[in-house]
Amino acid sequence: QMEDPIQLKEEGNKYFQANDYEKAVQSYTQAIKLNKDKALQAVLYRNRAACFLKKEEYAKAASDASRAIDINASDIKALYRRSQALEKLGKLDQAFKDAQKCATIEPRNKNFQETLRRLGANIQEKVNAGGALHIQFSTDLRVQKMFEILLDENSEKEKREQAANNLVVLGREEAGAERIFQNNGVSLLLQLIETKNAELILAAVRTLSGMCTGHKARATAILRYLGIDNICMWMSVDNEEISLAVCNLLQTITDCLLGQGKEEHHGKEAAVVLDTKEDLRMITMCLLDMLVSKKVSGQGRDRALNLLNKNIPRKDLKDHDNSRTTFVIDNGLKKILKVVGQIPEMPDCLPLTENTQLTASVLLNKLYDDLRCDPERDNYRVICEEYIKSKIDPQDMDKTLHAIQMVSGVLQGPFDLGNKLLGMKGVMEMMVALCGSEREIDQLVAVEALTHASTKLSRATFIISNGVTLLKEIYKKTKNEKIKIRALVGLCKLGSAGGTDYGLRQFAEGSTEKLAKQCRKWLCNTSIDARTRKWAVEGLAYLTLDADVKDDFVEDKPALQAMFELAKTSDKTILYSVASVLVNCTNSYDTKELVPELVQLAKFSKQHVPEEHPKDKKDFVVKRVKRLLKAGVVSALACMVKADSAILTDQSKELIARVFLALCEDPKDRGTIVAQGGGKALIPLAVEGTEVGKIKASHALAKIAAISNPDMAFPGERVYEVVRPLVSLLNTERDGLQNYEALLSLTNFSGRSDKLRMKIVKERALPDIENYMFENHDQLRQAATECMCNLVVNKEVQERFVAEGNDRLKLVVLLCGEDDEKVQVAAAGALAMLTAAQKKLCSKMTEVTTQWLEILQRLCLHDNMEVQHRGLVIAFNLISADKELAKKLVESELLEILTYISKQEDDPKKQHIINVARDCLTRCMDYGLIKPLSRA
Repeated sequence: QMEDPIQLKEEGNKYFQANDYEKAVQSYTQAIKLNKDKALQAVLYRNRAACFLKKEEYAKAASDASRAIDINASDIKALYRRSQALEKLGKLDQAFKDAQKCATIEPRNKNFQETLRRLGANIQEKVNAGGALHIQFSTDLRVQKMFEILLDENSEKEKREQAANNLVVLGREEAGAERIFQNNGVSLLLQLIETKNAELILAAVRTLSGMCTGHKARATAILRYLGIDNICMWMSVDNEEISLAVCNLLQTITDCLLGQGKEEHHGKEAAVVLDTKEDLRMITMCLLDMLVSKKVSGQGRDRALNLLNKNIPRKDLKDHDNSRTTFVIDNGLKKILKVVGQIPEMPDCLPLTENTQLTASVLLNKLYDDLRCDPERDNYRVICEEYIKSKIDPQDMDKTLHAIQMVSGVLQGPFDLGNKLLGMKGVMEMMVALCGSEREIDQLVAVEALTHASTKLSRATFIISNGVTLLKEIYKKTKNEKIKIRALVGLCKLGSAGGTDYGLRQFAEGSTEKLAKQCRKWLCNTSIDARTRKWAVEGLAYLTLDADVKDDFVEDKPALQAMFELAKTSDKTILYSVASVLVNCTNSYDTKELVPELVQLAKFSKQHVPEEHPKDKKDFVVKRVKRLLKAGVVSALACMVKADSAILTDQSKELIARVFLALCEDPKDRGTIVAQGGGKALIPLAVEGTEVGKIKASHALAKIAAISNPDMAFPGERVYEVVRPLVSLLNTERDGLQNYEALLSLTNFSGRSDKLRMKIVKERALPDIENYMFENHDQLRQAATECMCNLVVNKEVQERFVAEGNDRLKLVVLLCGEDDEKVQVAAAGALAMLTAAQKKLCSKMTEVTTQWLEILQRLCLHDNMEVQHRGLVIAFNLISADKELAKKLVESELLEILTYISKQEDDPKKQHIINVARDCLTRCMDYGLIKPLSRA
């Protein structure tokens, strides 16, 4: 039997193509059991759904498609397959919703449009025939039948699965949820959970989640009936799918109790449960108890921490009520400290995952940041100090180890507080003692704490003055790889902090390149635990500041791939470290420009002047960018952006945005970036994060949007989300290149649809675009004029030109007289469209400037046929608008110009120009202003 899920998937595909659907199902099922990768799991479920569709097992098809959608909500194949299955099951309204989502993602797909039309017609037919009424009356009977099938152990497996899936769907609908609730459904769902059958438990929990959504009264009643202790116990199980489903249930209940999500009023029933504070406190206490219980799995502990992270700190600091935070600090801070103080290598350790302690550190930081005043922060510090002091015991080194590990955990959270804890009596002494211990576990914990303390933010004088000696000694003596890598990272941190120049090149009798090579070996060694390999990436984040190191690193494909794989894990430190390495490799960090005069002055005074390393020059940077793109860096970055907000910090977002901007530099690479998900990943980076990060991400979006088809780069509704970041670059504080590329991208967007033009207007871009039309810089003036040329197609923009008291039309007319040919083309195009759409603007044009007629004549005689054609169209619009205006033009030299052009022999290249001139004369003849030539 094969044990590789990918091979099994390929085998299933072959069977499917050969129409052997039974064997295909077997292969996909085996792969699902063995697979641990979420993305692949989604593919396997949707492939198996396709098999069930072919076998006409529609309930199973809908169930598998739903599982794929749970992993990836925009999986278009899974959505369409579920739509097909639901249609066959007679659930036309649900099938229609899925088909609608498909059509939103791919609006030009004719198949989706046809499906929507067919389903819409069928639904209307059923409603007209009284089908909807029939369904309403039969709901209670259906609910009863489902539970009978599910609770009967002798029921066929297929029927049970179908009933479970139907129940979940029904629970998501308000009418269905209410029928389940009123028909003793919560008690029956509890019976399903107690069967210990994973499939039935999942169905029951998901049904309960649907029933709780947006209904405070029902959510409170369900919470009290099930009991928070039971819910936490189910979340504690060592089954990822069940644990996550229960976590989602508890989050849904919490949202309802906090009044978040969609608000609904349910009369008297709602009045019974208005005060939910006690329920929320009960939930919080149970989650805190989960943190220190040995019965709770590592995944369950992570779920509890994530729920606390999400629901305890204030969402908005303007809200003065931080009582949930102070309650957790008073009742649970010691429990959180106990989690960060765990040592995985020791036998008494609580069950943990790779992310548990870092998530606990993030919670410590969020709680500390949520405090409003010094007394609250002092209380937090005192609790930490007293708890850590109680653990320091020179007679019991195991107990002391936990104390040092706690300090290490706090340093990864609220760093200022960690600095204060380092200064506590006995802490530094114990760290030195542990460094000199014979036990490797002692050294490991001490070195890790020293490393977390060794940053430029450290105010601990002991670390600054003694850290190098201690870490260097350990690095040279230890044979334990885990300790060696941590010591190396600590030394790198101290070196970059600038407080101690120990000279990395002389350290450990080797060069920076040798140390980096060692880090790469650790990174690629899959026999080493993932936690230690992450430390290797952190070491490279410092070492790749060296130009030789970064050049060697991008040449090492296995090391790059290993780093990208680690980047897919939800770990705050690894995301920041990977982003830092990529910033270094692409040279996308800020650099100070050297003023030549000051350089000469420094040389004259014999001061050291830093010179640019040859491998930091543009051609080397470009080569590194190409190698990273080839290695799949965009997919890795896109995966990093999807990480939870607690893990992906604003600093990490800024670094990722910097890398994206560097990758987008070459227009030839932008198609690859879009194809690998870069366009989609940049949107959240441009909206949230540091100011610098948002600007960099917006600039990268502008580079992509300037030359790409918006429908391909940002499909569906996503294109409208890109407009605001682009408009944010139309700011005098941004540099000229950012202004220019933003204008190019808005020009591209405004040429696509009126809906996009309206979005640009709503984002208040018009005044900024007009300002750039006044710019002295030729390219900016040209780009802004071209953008306006596209925007004037929109009626709202036209009305702004018609409105009294503005010089918009005057500006466009004057730009038609510019010497810059590209500006003339754009301005003449805008004026041609405006005068064609709004007759009022034809007469207004003659009033805004005395030069209007001279400018128009120059346009009609222009050497550039595109400019000439637009000039003649303007003339035709003016003549068509008003007889008096036509008379004014006939009395000018323009009549000679029109006559000259219209007499020219027919020529395919310029026929469109000749035809417009003839149309102008014909219109004048219609007015009786001129007479046709008499022929001899």
